[in-house]
Amino acid sequence: MKKITISIIAFILVATSVSVHAQTKKNSQSKMGKIEVIKRNNPFGLVYDGAITENVTGKVNIHPVKYKLNGIEIAANVYTPANYDSSKKYAAITVAHPNGGVKEQTAGLYAQRLAEAGYITIAADASYQGASGGEPRHTDKPVYRTEDIHGMADFISQYPGVDTNRIGAFGICGGGGYTLKATQSDKRFKAIATLSMFNSGEVRRNGFQNSGLKTIQERLKQASDARAQEAAGGEILYSGVASITDEEIKKISKDLYREGYIYYYRTNAHPNSTFLYPTSNLMDLMTWDAVENMDLINQPLLMMTGSKADTKYMTDEAFLKAVNAKEKELFIIDGATHIQTYWRLEYVEKAMHKLTEFFEKNL
Repeated sequence: MKKITISIIAFILVATSVSVHAQTKKNSQSKMGKIEVIKRNNPFGLVYDGAITENVTGKVNIHPVKYKLNGIEIAANVYTPANYDSSKKYAAITVAHPNGGVKEQTAGLYAQRLAEAGYITIAADASYQGASGGEPRHTDKPVYRTEDIHGMADFISQYPGVDTNRIGAFGICGGGGYTLKATQSDKRFKAIATLSMFNSGEVRRNGFQNSGLKTIQERLKQASDARAQEAAGGEILYSGVASITDEEIKKISKDLYREGYIYYYRTNAHPNSTFLYPTSNLMDLMTWDAVENMDLINQPLLMMTGSKADTKYMTDEAFLKAVNAKEKELFIIDGATHIQTYWRLEYVEKAMHKLTEFFEKNL
């Protein structure tokens, strides 16, 4: 078995860190005090507020499932609406999780809420990540993340009660970028929505808000060297952040990363969620871009972002390039930062109101 080395490098954190965007719970952070750690005990491992704790007849139910995708076992949760009857026909929606996230976090929250609105939904852990199989662990390549969305469509299309002519796609953060890419070619998806979309390729290449332009070639060389080392049977080098102290979090100036670390490592932590990825993956990530070929999207498109999100520029760019969308809408969630759209009730409610309106019209 290959050895694993975690490489925590400052400029990689700044320029190429995964989409760690998060937010604090109310009163969970003070400038002088300790950041609150919220412990959750849910039988399904769910770590979001209002999560299902048991399956009750006549209510929204959760169904842990597993299926094979290109030889890899995928772990997913299917949510069925209240009074689900497999003899009836329902619209279905795939939900793609953020970079570093898992199905039990915000993807699960929105999957559950959409099921409450009457849809059959599926949230799956990406290949190589979460409870899904695949080695090396935490592999984060765009081709796999995009294929995961096609795979969710494969599975949910065969689920009892699903109307295959009424399948929608929804992606959050990095999952939003990969949803845009998947739906450019996959016309099984009849409507597309994103929330706080994150263009993983652009950020890995240029750095967040173009902060890493001067180190592009240096990072590509690092990635190439890491792959050569793997090919020779050596250690697998990992980039990213394995753990972080409260003091380090408080010093981060960007909301995206500061709030992200709080969400993923403190208030909504899950043991399967991590911000590590093989350094060699940068060879794939840095040459990929979510907004290339946006003109191929001809389905209805809804893109949502917070007015205070420092990632908003990515949604704006993608939206402008969707020139052939049947109809498109850019919805601004007033007052929200990137990660506040993951959990804060007032912003979740605004997003859900718009999502249900959009999918009711287009599915």
